[in-house]
Amino acid sequence: MKIDQPLTLLGGITPSQFMHEYWQRKPLVIRQAIPDFKHTLSIADIRKLVRRQEVESRLVWREANVWQTKAGPHSRLPAATQPGWTLLAQNVSLHDDATAALMHQFRFISDARLDDATISIATDGGGVGPHFDSADVFLLQAHGTCRWRISQQKGLSLEPGLPLNILANFQPDEEYVLEPGDLLYLPPHVAQDGVALGDSMTISIGCRAPTQATLACGLLEAANDQIMANLGAPKGMYSYPVIKGPELSATYKDRGIAATDAPASMPQPLIDATLAAINKVRFDSALASRFLGQWLTDLPENAYFAPGDDIPDITGGLPKTGRITLDRCTRMMYRERELFINGEVAPVGATKSLRQLADDRELPCHAPASRRLSEAELDTLLAWLDDGWAHYHED
Repeated sequence: MKIDQPLTLLGGITPSQFMHEYWQRKPLVIRQAIPDFKHTLSIADIRKLVRRQEVESRLVWREANVWQTKAGPHSRLPAATQPGWTLLAQNVSLHDDATAALMHQFRFISDARLDDATISIATDGGGVGPHFDSADVFLLQAHGTCRWRISQQKGLSLEPGLPLNILANFQPDEEYVLEPGDLLYLPPHVAQDGVALGDSMTISIGCRAPTQATLACGLLEAANDQIMANLGAPKGMYSYPVIKGPELSATYKDRGIAATDAPASMPQPLIDATLAAINKVRFDSALASRFLGQWLTDLPENAYFAPGDDIPDITGGLPKTGRITLDRCTRMMYRERELFINGEVAPVGATKSLRQLADDRELPCHAPASRRLSEAELDTLLAWLDDGWAHYHED
């Protein structure tokens, strides 16, 4: 994607301008971000989709002025003529190619931050109440109209005891009515309330915003995995040296320690030894990259892969025509020489051709870099084709 080229999706500004002026700063309404937009999934399609066990969904309505919610799957739904209910189908990009392609239009944002595409359908008056999101979100109107009221208020306390996060004191200061093709971008913690005006469908492109606790715990777990893998392994087996200095296999020793008359008291030398041990662990960019690469590409449990019917024999090289594409569920990232795919460290490095596959989600077979793939890269691509992680398409 050319980040300095104006995009209709962003109202004629460039991705660079958007990230500099709006991202995590202020809301933006874009009229006809996708002109004449009509999603391939209809409201009826979403009603069918949420019957499936592998599709996460949630029904929201109010009963006697009290908010109610029910998790899917939903074999039965309220009548289409009944007002005031909303159905949310989550991670639709895992189940529908067109939704995945729509989400990829927002890849001027790093894959590390883009999360999922949720589709909500609602009857007249439906919504999920005034709330806020902890991460950035793009709200694309797909069918009908929806009235959005927003506020950048500081007070974000919630109503206690509800099954939804409903703001206790919502004070809107802006209002927009979105029609099909209109897009509303909201930074984190902007108070919002969307209400359907008749039958409505909204596609939410959500972003990932991990807490510092999540990142810290993940890094510690990654260090633990590396330590256990290194213990007892032959020297040089692991490319990433997580230990600084001697191995951590040495046992604790306290020769010369005095007898104690307070046996329940924690000995200071053991505390010092524990701190000295953790200081031997190399917490650096390499360990963080290894953790993030596997965590960010890890797949939801409901991801499903179906290998293609006609997988070419590419052991001697790619076909002269066609292209290799990543499956809609596949997550692939790289950092320097390491390549990560679907929660794993790839057995080959992040070469130019595989970086192109990760960035563009497709690799033309006739590209010069494609003609120079190594035997190991070809074997890896063939394994991905066999697993359905990637697909071959003829031109």
